[in-house]
Amino acid sequence: MKSGSSTGVVALTAGAAFIAGLDNLVVTFALPAIQQDFGLEVSALSWIVNAYTFTFAVFMLAAAAVGERIGRRTAFQVGVGIFTAASIVVALSPGVEVLVIARAVQGVGAAILVPLSLTLLVQETVEERRPVAIAVWSAAQGLATAIGPLIGGAIVQFVGWQWGFWINVPIGLLLMFAAPRMVRDLTTSTGAFDLVGLIGLSTAVLALVIALTAGGPALAIGVGAVAVVSFVWFLGHIRRSRHPVIDPGLLSSRGFTLTNLTALLVTAGMFGVVFLLTQYLQRVRGYEPLQAGLLTLPWTLLPVLAAPIAGQLVPRFGTGRILTFGALLQAASLVSFALVLRPDVPYLLLLPGLLLAGLGMGAFFAVLATQALRFVPAKDEGIASGINNFVRELGVLIGVAMLTAVFIITGDQSDAAQFTRGLVASLWVGAAVLTLAVVSSLSTPKPDDSPAA
Repeated sequence: MKSGSSTGVVALTAGAAFIAGLDNLVVTFALPAIQQDFGLEVSALSWIVNAYTFTFAVFMLAAAAVGERIGRRTAFQVGVGIFTAASIVVALSPGVEVLVIARAVQGVGAAILVPLSLTLLVQETVEERRPVAIAVWSAAQGLATAIGPLIGGAIVQFVGWQWGFWINVPIGLLLMFAAPRMVRDLTTSTGAFDLVGLIGLSTAVLALVIALTAGGPALAIGVGAVAVVSFVWFLGHIRRSRHPVIDPGLLSSRGFTLTNLTALLVTAGMFGVVFLLTQYLQRVRGYEPLQAGLLTLPWTLLPVLAAPIAGQLVPRFGTGRILTFGALLQAASLVSFALVLRPDVPYLLLLPGLLLAGLGMGAFFAVLATQALRFVPAKDEGIASGINNFVRELGVLIGVAMLTAVFIITGDQSDAAQFTRGLVASLWVGAAVLTLAVVSSLSTPKPDDSPAA
């Protein structure tokens, strides 16, 4: 069977990345309406978000490994089907219990379709076109981030929060039926399935996610210890197994490891701040959610424009230089925010930081997957894609937990001045983490096919 045109493959895989990214942002803007419809306490709303986050993080690596054995396209279609069916259940939910369970199932579907969409894109794209194709795939995620606040606000205001999930249905059906025409159903692993290793890995990931989101220190420490022990056991297991779920050689690649470390540091430093900055615009400055979304468009929309350009620059500059430049711009953006932020700061003083953040994120995430996959053989691209996506998700969890803790220690939500003080401290810590990302990127060896320095 021949694969589809490169344009069709990019549209298929980018569409999958888009709906997964859009869904979470629509949910964020739907929460007040959901709270009103079901008469929920504020504390109950976190379950609607966390149910998705938990399953998305826990199942991503497992999904990538399974996809290499049952067929990449088959796994992708299963993921899209699960995500679409769960969206229908969310929209029809008679109560919060059904809604939370359906959100958890949605997370499973997204955990399958996101890494497999990237794997299929790499599989069907010739080497010379791959950087631009991956940049477009990244831009689709950026577009979801950019227009998510606008779509979410409009849907909730004019037609009801349920339609934020109904819109997934036609897109999901289109992706499911288009996939057989566009991509091949390849498998790269035919040996015995390492179920024990997969269970061990999933246990470690689940414990780590719970530790990062636990409410109290005792639970976080206890479950964190389980995560460490499980990871240590897993590393020993894959070295002993004849058919390991992850090739231990993949984890020993210095380039692959440092690229993922850089990704972890960037997402931790940047997205932890995003969580607090959006609250600042609404709590301190008093903007409505839709207004806040419009004001941050220079940040959220610029990556959509910058990503394809960054992909085109890979043959000239190499992925490493672009990654370093992107991380540096993001560090500079947080420094810019920290220097000017006060309760009544004019918007124009925030604009340079917003522009630097948008350019930096666009450049960085456009080439991140390209570099990570250049360090691995073709047979490991599926699991490598899963690892890279998982590391990014893990960075977000770490960043939110870490920078929220900094905020609580140095400020609070009692008034605008205290909130701003805590946010500024978090910005400086985030900038320091991003500086470490720059160092990590500079320490990463060049892939074999990168341009000479």
